Amino acid sequence: MSAQCEVTARQAEDEPLGLFERYLTLWVFLCIAVGVALGQILPAVFQTIGQLEVARVNLPVAGLIWLMIIPMLLKVDFGALQQLRAHWRGIGITLFINWAVKPFSMALLAWLFIREWFTTWLPAGQIDSYIAGLILLAAAPCTAMVFVWSHLSKGEPNFTLTQVAINDIIMVFAFAPIVGLLLGLSAITVPWNTLLLSVFLYIVLPVVVAQLWRRHLLTRGPETLATVLTHLHPMSLVALLATLVMLFGFQGEQILKQPLVIVLLAVPILIQVYFNSGLAYLLNRRFRVTHCIAAPSALIGASNFFELAVATAISLFGFESGAALATVVGVLIEVPVMLSVVKIANVTRGWYERG
Repeated sequence: MSAQCEVTARQAEDEPLGLFERYLTLWVFLCIAVGVALGQILPAVFQTIGQLEVARVNLPVAGLIWLMIIPMLLKVDFGALQQLRAHWRGIGITLFINWAVKPFSMALLAWLFIREWFTTWLPAGQIDSYIAGLILLAAAPCTAMVFVWSHLSKGEPNFTLTQVAINDIIMVFAFAPIVGLLLGLSAITVPWNTLLLSVFLYIVLPVVVAQLWRRHLLTRGPETLATVLTHLHPMSLVALLATLVMLFGFQGEQILKQPLVIVLLAVPILIQVYFNSGLAYLLNRRFRVTHCIAAPSALIGASNFFELAVATAISLFGFESGAALATVVGVLIEVPVMLSVVKIANVTRGWYERG
């Protein structure tokens, strides 16, 4: 193991995970149960929430997603871009997977499984919507939970910060064109004004607000930033759990009526996660990248910005659409699947380093 990775591993051991991170899977499944139950018990409440829209943007969802994203974006230091040269191989591989492989491989898998192989068992009127949701899910890399995955895999934190900063910049310009291209190739009409509004609301504005706030806090010292992040962390987690409860409350009826749909939508998502993480991991090994870079590279390459996908799917197609359901399935399996990828990366560390 390189000296760099040894230091990172010791730091990870010295910083134990919090209660939330240790039981991520449990919290997600509890949110599913609570959301589905509340959706059945209080349908009128969820209908009222669904009607709180301005320009096709649901205000409660937008508020919760902002509460999730901004605390995570406060951690992002665009000054880390100065370390690009130090990690150029790992970053190059991750960018290749995130932007040249993942969206297009998901579009192919969605077309094969949803339009061709599974079409008999799916509602005919929702086929295009399911494909759109899967494309939205894969079109942007995760910027929040990757800090957790990187910590669990003893990843190099400076690499993770640099990679997230680069992806945030690329996302501002690439998300809408990639989504528009892939939906167009799938013969799915997309309202560009709504898509661009989603990019502005859920990418551009949070990044700008978080960076201005970060700069202001740092003028008062790094300790001030650390204190604010500590106080915001529980708020961000509550917003995540509340969003999951809300989404599963809206989709509860469909989940209860069509449990097979959930399983069928999960298949292409599972394949693309393992395919993209495996490809990134092997490419890093081929180019002799240290394990503490390769592990977070594989995890960032495979993870999805599900908050953005969910919000955009709701804006474009509505709460009860197949697209929204597909992104919710992504949320459902994101945590346990990514934890399994972390486990694989940690278990294979010895094999990786022997290469």
